Amino acid sequence: MPLTLFRRTCLVLAVLAAPPAALAAPCGNTAAGFDTWKAAFAAEARRAGVGQRGLQALAQSRYASRTIAADRNQKSFRYSLPKFMQIRGADTIVAQGRKRRARDAAFYQALERQYGVPAGVLIAIHGMETAFGGFMGDSAVVSAIATLAYDCRRSDFFVPHAIGALTLVDRGTITAGTKGAKHGELGHTQFLPGNALRYGVDANGDGLVDFYNITDALASTANFLRQKGWQPGLGYQEGEPNFAVIKQWNAATVYQQAIAIMAARIDG
Repeated sequence: MPLTLFRRTCLVLAVLAAPPAALAAPCGNTAAGFDTWKAAFAAEARRAGVGQRGLQALAQSRYASRTIAADRNQKSFRYSLPKFMQIRGADTIVAQGRKRRARDAAFYQALERQYGVPAGVLIAIHGMETAFGGFMGDSAVVSAIATLAYDCRRSDFFVPHAIGALTLVDRGTITAGTKGAKHGELGHTQFLPGNALRYGVDANGDGLVDFYNITDALASTANFLRQKGWQPGLGYQEGEPNFAVIKQWNAATVYQQAIAIMAARIDG
């Protein structure tokens, strides 16, 4: 790794681990202060090693009203498990997932050999997040994640991901116009940018970590789970060791339960 890239990576990881007090740009709850916040945040981003391309993407970003509306209205996570699985199309995900597992058996076997994560888990996440790549979002990633970093509700959580998004722009992984989910998640399995930066894998060897390429995206997902403590060969249902790792992917209990159940049906 070139020294400059090494230093930049170290700076970004330091920001990812930094306490909230170290992140000084003032938050806000309306669009009115967004441009002022961007000017202050640009200085923080520069200190974290973000270069000109990333800073330009920040400057071009716009307050994402749809992102704020979605963040305030996440009703599905309050449903019962049966209702959640119904509205998220669990039976369809399982049926399609079984076909994908059979069709691409060698691919999923290779991922399990390398990372220890069974096919069913990866396929269930892929199906749940984007309907197997059918819809990967229509919101500008940089604008969405910058808006959430500015918004006072969860600023401390999203600031490191905003730094991550700008660094990904610097590296050419995404552009200022890359589209993703309303919370700034990327690609086939909807990585938050800070996680994309830390756990992304160039699995197809083309020199680019591309979360909109299914090979890179699923390998990166498997790598995330393994790095978060996945124990190969152990169970992943509630009460089993690897269920705690599924919690690292999404904080909603009903989501975690649904992934474990669908994965077992796909693997079965």
